[in-house]
Amino acid sequence: MRLDAATFLLQWSTGGLAFLWFTLRGNEISAGYSKLLRGTYGVLALLGVVAGFYFDRVIIREIAGLVVAGIALATFAKRDSRSDLVAVSCGAIGLIGSVVANGGSLVDLLRVIIGAAFLGAVTDLMLLGHWYLVQPGMTRKLLNDLTNAVLFIWPLEVVAMILPTGMISVLNKTIDDGWNGILGYFWLGCAVLTGLLVSFTRAALKERSYSAVMAATGLSYLAILTAFGTDLVARAVLAA
Repeated sequence: MRLDAATFLLQWSTGGLAFLWFTLRGNEISAGYSKLLRGTYGVLALLGVVAGFYFDRVIIREIAGLVVAGIALATFAKRDSRSDLVAVSCGAIGLIGSVVANGGSLVDLLRVIIGAAFLGAVTDLMLLGHWYLVQPGMTRKLLNDLTNAVLFIWPLEVVAMILPTGMISVLNKTIDDGWNGILGYFWLGCAVLTGLLVSFTRAALKERSYSAVMAATGLSYLAILTAFGTDLVARAVLAA
């Protein structure tokens, strides 16, 4: 199996900043949340640049990663979310450049772009749920909106991974995953469980008690594990 760590880290940081903007657009959350996410994704983007130069350098991707990291860290304490969209645009250019430089197809491009949104949304969902411990008076609208966003992107992610040549070929053993088909079934389990866990998260948020938010946060912790399995296992096997 092979996984492009530099592209993955740029995906993660770009998608995370995109959904940071999505959450901040109504100015309903404290500045501490944006500091947490910009700091996290800025560091991830820098790690992606390091991985790119160390393993497989793609200049446009590494420049984009530096710009994403620079914007995220430079606007660390600002409440204005427009800079996050600039970083997301630069990150998207780097991701497209990475696919083109590696001779990827339109399907590969779809997987990278949709994967960025999927990874970013599910990570932000977990972090936002955790932030309710810090700012318990927040409206649940923010968490509901992000949960609905994940549920919208999840089937797109699954479809992108089964487009030819995709995970169907792994499941029917046309493509050898090196583990006698186990990784294909592991991916399928992760894909199904992600949808179920996020659906349960949305159901939990319908309850009025504060403990329901904590239950939803716990479910999102599990969902982030299965979501990363859905994306990473598929891309690693299909890149082999």
